[in-house]
Amino acid sequence: MALRSVLPRADVDVAAALATVAPICEDVRTRGVPALLELTARFDGVGITDVRVPAEQLRAALADLDPQVRAALEESIRRARLVHADQRRSDTTTTVAPGGTVTERWVPVARVGLYVPGGRAVYPSSVVMNVVPAQVAGVASIAVTTPAQREFGGSAHPTILAACALLGVEEVYTVGGAQAIAMFAYGARDADGTVVVRPVDVVTGPGNVYVASAKRYVQGVVGIDSEAGPTEIAVLADETADPVHVAADLVSQAEHDPLAAAVLVTTSEALADAVDVELQRRVAATKHAGRVEEALRGRQSGTVLVDSVEAGLAVVDAYGAEHLEIQTADARAVAARVRSAGAVFVGPHSPVSLGDYCAGSNHVLPTGGTAAHSGGLSVQTFLRGVHVVDYDEAALREVAPHVVALAESEDLPAHGEAVTARFGA
Repeated sequence: MALRSVLPRADVDVAAALATVAPICEDVRTRGVPALLELTARFDGVGITDVRVPAEQLRAALADLDPQVRAALEESIRRARLVHADQRRSDTTTTVAPGGTVTERWVPVARVGLYVPGGRAVYPSSVVMNVVPAQVAGVASIAVTTPAQREFGGSAHPTILAACALLGVEEVYTVGGAQAIAMFAYGARDADGTVVVRPVDVVTGPGNVYVASAKRYVQGVVGIDSEAGPTEIAVLADETADPVHVAADLVSQAEHDPLAAAVLVTTSEALADAVDVELQRRVAATKHAGRVEEALRGRQSGTVLVDSVEAGLAVVDAYGAEHLEIQTADARAVAARVRSAGAVFVGPHSPVSLGDYCAGSNHVLPTGGTAAHSGGLSVQTFLRGVHVVDYDEAALREVAPHVVALAESEDLPAHGEAVTARFGA
């Protein structure tokens, strides 16, 4: 904990944002669609009359999609399905005693709401990352929401709509921010009482601090994946790392958001200096230079010098990065020792941006140090383990004295009687 407190972190206070988020969520809960329309006008500057995207608009977006982008999305989907298919758990039956079994069944939730950000950038890749594991899990009802875009007349970005169509998702909404999370948690009715959006069982997807705060607010009403906030990259590197690779990877994540974190942990002062020089060149040349520079200069970003790779491992485990690159000698062996990261990228040819799009892994990952106790989005997010207990009379009779003894020890005699009543006097 002491080490964690001195490492770079952004001032992102999910709890403080609750003061803003709570009335928004309650407004949506009580007023439904009229509240959603008003909040979209207030926060997105877009006047919309319907929160749902028409089916023909989804089809048109796919028809108009750039062929190269379509091919890239199709390959991203193919690889994600390969990886996520292997996450699907099988039911298991354990024979505890002759005539007594316990089966663990993995049952998908019935309905999910998937949030796709749409602020500074467009994220069709997040459609893939949310939808594929839900589909592999066997979720029957999948809804996607993404912020309305003024540039597209109050609809969503066409590439996001095309990605939804490519995946066969037909229920898409143009609502963003905290109000979108509330819409999924509580459902939403029109002014005349007609149900427009049915509530879901689980809400997933990344977003800003208000989205994360809204997920915290509705947790318990619905399940959530995590409170994913601004993106993070940490790079653990030694003198064998290429400063061009390291700098390019730090910039790639810094372009997401001024609050994005980019942290280099290295044993080599020479590498740190070389990365700084390369960063100056790259930041000046990159498209989103202002955003990148703000992120790199923020308190959430920086370089940490360590005495050894061993010490570096202690630092990155304490930090618990959303994305952790290992660029050291014997990178696979070092990566195998990492205990706290959302995803680990091994060696010089596994950059985080590969995982953002086409590695097959999921890019919806824990941030803000929550990798210490949480994992990324996966098929398991949408499954529930249900124990099915099946004992015959002989098996119950054999274990009955133990049940009665434990019931008596807890002063719950009726528990024991519920067993002995089955055997008469």
